[in-house]
Amino acid sequence: MNTNPNNAVSSAVPVLETERLRLRGFRADDFDTWFAISRNIDYHRYFTPEPMPAEEVWKLLLRSAGHWAVMGYGFWAVEEKASGRFVGGIGFLNLKRDIDPPLGDAPEMGWVLDPGIHGRGYATEGVTAALEWAASHFGPVRMVCIMHPENVPSLRVAARFGFQEYAQTTYHGAPIVLLERPAQ
Repeated sequence: MNTNPNNAVSSAVPVLETERLRLRGFRADDFDTWFAISRNIDYHRYFTPEPMPAEEVWKLLLRSAGHWAVMGYGFWAVEEKASGRFVGGIGFLNLKRDIDPPLGDAPEMGWVLDPGIHGRGYATEGVTAALEWAASHFGPVRMVCIMHPENVPSLRVAARFGFQEYAQTTYHGAPIVLLERPAQ
């Protein structure tokens, strides 16, 4: 039994293993690393012009963990097996975004990883595991994702998994591309 609240992990979050990654529930001790990663412009440039303050990163961690309790799905913390280091998040959410056109209740997929590990195929490896999990838990459903139109590496990953652009709009004053993956 884990008696340290700083390392508590929800048992409701399934652990997914790939060759190089472990996708697991978020823990409080992921915060310091996530906050440090979030300071890197290559991490936050497609989300916000400035790095998120510590409070916002903490809220993001709590939201990621709590999504599982409310929705039965969410984001996994991505851990590099070789080092045991937290390197980002991959998963699904439903934020009821105020966006036009609306996303509806389709699971919204996303991934964000430490820029220091970009180019190693970790996003592809993690997205593969998450989509395999989704196939057995959601069944054949339409999925969506939103991205900044200049985030070419993530757009390539999305295309690799069958996400196709269906609209361009703005969200919180920034341009975004809406992508969908038909039910499979």
